[in-house]
Amino acid sequence: MAPHNGTSTLELDRLSGAPRPLIDPFARAITYLRVSVTDRCDFRCVYCMSEHMSFLPKAELLSLEELDRLCSAFVAKGVNKLRLTGGEPLVRRGIMTLVSSLSRHLKSGALQELTLTTNGSLLEKYAAELKGHGVERINVSLDTLDPDKFRAITRWGDLDKVLAGIDAAQAAGLKIKINAVALKGVNEDELAGLVEWAHGRGMDLTVIEVMPLGDVGETRLDQYLPLSMVRSRLSERFTLNDIDYQTGGPARYVRVKETGGRLGFITPLTHNFCESCNRVRITCTGTLYMCLGQEDAADLRGPLRASESDDLVHAAIDEAITRKPRGHDFIIDRRRHGPAVSRHMSVTGG
Repeated sequence: MAPHNGTSTLELDRLSGAPRPLIDPFARAITYLRVSVTDRCDFRCVYCMSEHMSFLPKAELLSLEELDRLCSAFVAKGVNKLRLTGGEPLVRRGIMTLVSSLSRHLKSGALQELTLTTNGSLLEKYAAELKGHGVERINVSLDTLDPDKFRAITRWGDLDKVLAGIDAAQAAGLKIKINAVALKGVNEDELAGLVEWAHGRGMDLTVIEVMPLGDVGETRLDQYLPLSMVRSRLSERFTLNDIDYQTGGPARYVRVKETGGRLGFITPLTHNFCESCNRVRITCTGTLYMCLGQEDAADLRGPLRASESDDLVHAAIDEAITRKPRGHDFIIDRRRHGPAVSRHMSVTGG
């Protein structure tokens, strides 16, 4: 019904006390929030972190209660998918307290999905508990099934622990999608094998181009493998049929005829995925990034701590969404030696 007496819909929302839904300047509804609960990780993957990282002082991090309040403010404004990320989210002390609390939004129907992305190292410990709190589906980052290569990529990781975590997650009834970063000269000869392994266990696989975030002590050009090349090579072995399948994220999916499984491609460089972007990211310090590939951000920790009411938080979120850009400007070439964005992926959240 149209508003009367010249009163705008937004003004009626304000008068009624209903939070305004999040619509960006390009008429995209923001329904997906990714929340980094920590910048810390028990791995040091070569494309994500430098070997000797400096982490945020714990005093700067939002408490679990503050993270819950901030997530809930977004849920009130129409976000229906919430993903916990890191760093490695399962290393955050007390993380299951947050998962348990946020699960109330699943029970109310306000959230359609509560999920997380993990490196799998602690999944064996937490898988059953995640399932018990209403988590149905998780992403596990895994770039190789070769133990020595896995240790080289992660610097500190133990492949057996990750595989045990995947076993525990499947035993608990969690659906798993494997995320693999395509790394030139490292795992490019393994990707077909990863497809067969993942699909053989009933798991989707998504291949991701390396993203130019943060100084990791290596040249991105040396790591970068275009997924157009990956898809071409996989097509020599498999029949790849495009399908209209969405998980809320940026992947474009194909069905692999020979395995029956789904294979996704995330291509921030060769073909950006910005036109349908429905997501924003919050860091563990309460900084809101409207775009993964841009530096513009909004502080939500200040308004969150300034008042017990959420009015200031809602206003800060509304203002920030008016600045969400059409897309990012990632580029990797020999003329650009530094990262496209200075912050590390572990700070923003994967």
